[in-house]
Formats: sequence, C-alpha cells, structure tokens
Amino acid sequence: MSTINQFSQRAGSNQVVTPGAASASVTVNAQDKAVRLVNSGSNICYVRIGTGTQTATTADIPVRAGSEIVIRKRDGDATVAHISASGTTLNIATGEGGI
Repeated sequence: MSTINQFSQRAGSNQVVTPGAASASVTVNAQDKAVRLVNSGSNICYVRIGTGTQTATTADIPVRAGSEIVIRKRDGDATVAHISASGTTLNIATGEGGI
C-alpha cells in the first residue's frame, strides 16, 4: 500500500502567473522535489517542467480550471513553462511531498 505525503511548500516559493496564448516560463528551485500547481482561473492551462529554456504546448501536463495538482520533478529541473489559449491564473509553488 502506498502512502501520500502531505505537500510541504518551501517558504517564499509561491509565484502567481497569468498564462496566455504564448508560452512563458518562470524559474523555480532546482533542488525541490515537487511542484504544486493551482489553477484558480476559469480556463485550462498546460505546463512543462524541465531544465533550461522550455516551451509549453497543449500536449503538456493539463491543469484544469479550479483544480490543484502536485507533481514530482527531476533534480535540477528549474523551469516551469505555461500556456493557456484563453488565459487563466496559475499559482506555482515548490516543496517536498504531496505525491
């Protein structure tokens, strides 16, 4: 049986972005193991997490309107790219656990 650990956010890591029709990105802590993505807007957005320059597309991880997901990231990944055809609001925070 697997156990889900509570997500523990790194203090000061929360970033609020407004994904639009063109992909944009933010830098996050490369050592953190997890990213919490909260879409508080009314439209779906897509994210891609990686190293260096990243460009999000609609083929990437979907974050539905009004939802929250926590995903594990690889060590060293420090870029979160985001895109939304209709625009929305996305909160990005890094930390540990929650997976």
